[in-house]
Amino acid sequence: MSTALAPYGWDDAWAEQFTPYAAEGLLPGRVVRVDRGQCDVVTADGVIRADTAFVTPHDPMRVVCTGDWVAVDPAGTPRYVRACLPRRTAFVRSTSSKRSDGQILAANVDHAVVAVSLAVELDLGRIERFLALAWESGAQPLVVLTKADLVPDPATLAHLVQDVETSAPGVPVLSVSAQDGEGLDVLVALLGSGTSVLLGQSGAGKSTLANALKGEDVMAVRAARDVDGKGRHTTTTRNLLALPGGGVLIDTPGLRGVGLYDAETGVEQVFAEIEELAGGCRFHDCAHESEPGCAVTAAVEAGELPARRLDSYRKLKRENQWIVAKTDARVRAELRRDWKRKHAEGRAMVEAKRKGWR
Repeated sequence: MSTALAPYGWDDAWAEQFTPYAAEGLLPGRVVRVDRGQCDVVTADGVIRADTAFVTPHDPMRVVCTGDWVAVDPAGTPRYVRACLPRRTAFVRSTSSKRSDGQILAANVDHAVVAVSLAVELDLGRIERFLALAWESGAQPLVVLTKADLVPDPATLAHLVQDVETSAPGVPVLSVSAQDGEGLDVLVALLGSGTSVLLGQSGAGKSTLANALKGEDVMAVRAARDVDGKGRHTTTTRNLLALPGGGVLIDTPGLRGVGLYDAETGVEQVFAEIEELAGGCRFHDCAHESEPGCAVTAAVEAGELPARRLDSYRKLKRENQWIVAKTDARVRAELRRDWKRKHAEGRAMVEAKRKGWR
């Protein structure tokens, strides 16, 4: 059993957690695809189709997800998933609904691969958003700049890589081309152990990259639109693939929206240099806006910190606070006090100007 599931990430720790389910005669397996209340599960006996009716709670954070390790019935029609093992990591984003729900994109992930196409202008803010969620998930982020063959000038390519590295402190950045194989050997080595999830917008070349890593066309691909380079949705489900060189890859559909979901630690990790500078601010609760003695804004004025980085940091911090405030009364109260303070300061400034005009 352990030998058959080892290519999918089964290890002694998972086996120990599964012990009580093994005593009940259930089989271990890993979810490779989820679709409308059913899922495909790879087991020692091969891939089986199982129903998730017994483990579909009202909490969207606990539904069966690609990458989960589960206990399934050994026989029967239909066969059922009876339990999910506790997750080691989970990549979560906020849903597009007005509620503060989270959506799990992949479970038990070791590497979060953010695919970014070089066929269009780099959106550094979006890369920072993906990385915040990646750090928060507990996985190690990696940025892969795809379609490197479309940037034939080495100096230009190096400049683009450097721009991303500046926006991704502590994160490896690799340029690859699935078309001519450039950089694939390095990527295969990086993903040769553990589970990786492939993330990015439509048109980023995720499925093409997945096919190149797999060594065969297992994922359908479509060309990006010529008019703006944007992709068309081809992958519609999250699929788990065992790679021939070792490791497991979860390919995901293109993400139009990447909302933060309680990712304060992730945001701080992405903007580590700002967090370090903040230690030198005069006030411990400095918002890095107009406060006196702010070390962060001083770094911007001195040209040591790009203004774009600070703007992106503020945006993601505000968004994350808003998401958390939906379910945390304390945070809501803090935001309300901050809004009242700023409103009072604004009124005082207006009044001071009026008096100065008289």
